[in-house]
Amino acid sequence: MIAALALAGIGLYLSFEHVADFAFKELRFGSLGKGQLFAVGVDVGIMVMIAVDLLMAWLKRPISWIRYPVWLLTAATVVLNAASGAPEGAWKLLDYVAAGAHGVVPVLFITVVELGRDAIDRVVRPEQAERDSIPLLRWVLAPVATCRIFRRMRLWGVTSYPEMIRRDQQLIAYEQWLKRKYKGDITQASEDELLPMKMAPYGYTVDQALAMPDEQEQAAQERAEEAERRRLDAETRSEVAKAESEAERLRAKGKVEAVRAEVDGQTGQARAHARAQISAAERAAELEEAALETAVIAEARARAAEAERREAQEREAKAAADLRAAELERQAAEKRRLAAEADRVAAAEAQAIETAEIAEARQRAAEADRVAAEAERAAAETRRRAAEADRLAAEENERKATADANTQAARKREAETEYAAAERRLAAAELERRAVEIEDAAKLTPRERAVRKVARMAFAAGAMFVGLEVDGMHRELCRVVSIADVQREFDVSSTDTASKYRQEAVALIAGGYRP
Repeated sequence: MIAALALAGIGLYLSFEHVADFAFKELRFGSLGKGQLFAVGVDVGIMVMIAVDLLMAWLKRPISWIRYPVWLLTAATVVLNAASGAPEGAWKLLDYVAAGAHGVVPVLFITVVELGRDAIDRVVRPEQAERDSIPLLRWVLAPVATCRIFRRMRLWGVTSYPEMIRRDQQLIAYEQWLKRKYKGDITQASEDELLPMKMAPYGYTVDQALAMPDEQEQAAQERAEEAERRRLDAETRSEVAKAESEAERLRAKGKVEAVRAEVDGQTGQARAHARAQISAAERAAELEEAALETAVIAEARARAAEAERREAQEREAKAAADLRAAELERQAAEKRRLAAEADRVAAAEAQAIETAEIAEARQRAAEADRVAAEAERAAAETRRRAAEADRLAAEENERKATADANTQAARKREAETEYAAAERRLAAAELERRAVEIEDAAKLTPRERAVRKVARMAFAAGAMFVGLEVDGMHRELCRVVSIADVQREFDVSSTDTASKYRQEAVALIAGGYRP
């Protein structure tokens, strides 16, 4: 930095002296003072623009065009300094050296400034891609081709010199391939095949140029698809708008129908209340009589089942006694058979000393005893089987009697339940009748009557509202009284009307209403 400032001071001093003297003598500024002011203006202008350029580069907001006026003023300074050293007569070699020496310091100064600006850019914008410099030897060996490469690198933002060389090599190789394909006549190639040569001046690579037709067709297809999508979206929005309009119309119509149904329901409720009160008492009386009759019948059936059960137990005891008697008889027959068998053995032993007649008589007697014993054993077995059958029948009759008794007990409990329900319905009918009388005396509207009826339905269903907030009361009432119950009770088709009845009933109960 110190060396740059020293160089700037030396350059300004030398430039100021030469430009001021040249402006006074050759540019006809009139006086030396005006020539000095001109020199000061040029040098100060250069310094100010350089300072602004460096400051904006440091702030990461560079002004690209400000460098060109700096270069222009520097070139003017170089020309003026060189002209101040020009000879008055013919030019000699030393004169050219002298003129060039007068312009060396400004050129060196601007070079240092550009170096500083580039250093600032590298510090404040490290992410900026560095631009490769073209080798000096290439400028010397192929100035025209190198100038074209430099131009394209600047125009199309290619920062890599090797990348630019690779692009040129690909383009040359592709062109040679086309010549080989069409035997030296590239004019036979199609438009798509000639695209790399046509698009190379605009910064396209060979691959990018060859991919252009497909990309353009794809872009055209995407634009067509986008247009079709917008059209479908427009149609969808139109259909949605129509559907919303139709839905709004139907909602309005539904509200009208709901109001009409509510008015019709309130009109019919008054008539329905009177009919309900008359029929409620009749139904309650009929149910009570039916419940009493069912209870008496169930009691009689239970007593008959108990008698049948006792009779089955007696039959089972008798069958068991017969079975024991048959078993005793069988044992006696078995003993007699054994005795007969012993007699037969004894007769066989005494056969040698007894006469034939006595032995035959004894044998016949023994055979008769054996036959009798067999008959008695068969009879005992028959009686045992009969006793077993009677026992099984008795057990079956006992099971039937037990089942009948259970059935009769269940019927009795059902009858008692029906009787209790009939009593509750009778009490509810009486409560409803008193409530109707009170409502008639109070001259309530049909809607107020309906709301109170919903509250009574909740109490009759066993709802518990003690200690509950309004929200809890509403949940409790909704638990025991559904919208369908309200619609069925008051013959209304609108669920909105039924829901409002329940809400108003909750408010009524919260206000202290009790039937």
